[in-house]
Amino acid sequence: MFKKANPSGVILLCTTLIIDSVEAAVEAAHAALAGGVSVLEVVVTTPGALEVIKVLCKDYPSVKFGVGTVLNIEDARKAEKAGAQFLMSPCTVMIFSAYTAGAEAIKIYPVSALGGENYISTLKKPFPTIPLIASQGITAGSIGKYTTAGASAVVLSDAIFNKEAMMKEDFDEIQRLAQLVTLEASLARKGNSKIKR
Repeated sequence: MFKKANPSGVILLCTTLIIDSVEAAVEAAHAALAGGVSVLEVVVTTPGALEVIKVLCKDYPSVKFGVGTVLNIEDARKAEKAGAQFLMSPCTVMIFSAYTAGAEAIKIYPVSALGGENYISTLKKPFPTIPLIASQGITAGSIGKYTTAGASAVVLSDAIFNKEAMMKEDFDEIQRLAQLVTLEASLARKGNSKIKR
């Protein structure tokens, strides 16, 4: 799933969004998708996360949607029933075990607390063929560093779902931020991470 669902190199992490409404979460997701994000992950603890997935799958049948921070089988089954096409679970210790058990990519969380892009680079030495997804603390301007270090993708949250924009329900700003990081990811994949902000 991951290999086919990741043309932009940006996986968007839709966190609790500060707003406790499915409608606001869906509108924020619409804005991010309009900004060029090609894969969207909704954290299972987001209020109404499974309803958000259902709505988004209906509205965007060709986009890949998943549920993140899945920690048990029950949540995995609920996410799948809601239409999630992939699941993400934090996995730092069991990288090889998860990969050999069938995981197509491994989410490294919380990457910034573990050393950021240096940690990704270190992990790529023993695991050069395992796709690693850097998650937590990734900012606009650092995507290129993570891809250069070996990340196959990055998970973005506040870089797109800016707290101020969310509080104001400024979905145009969310779309602008999504366009910015999508461009940055595209340039990073081509080896040029310098963009004008």
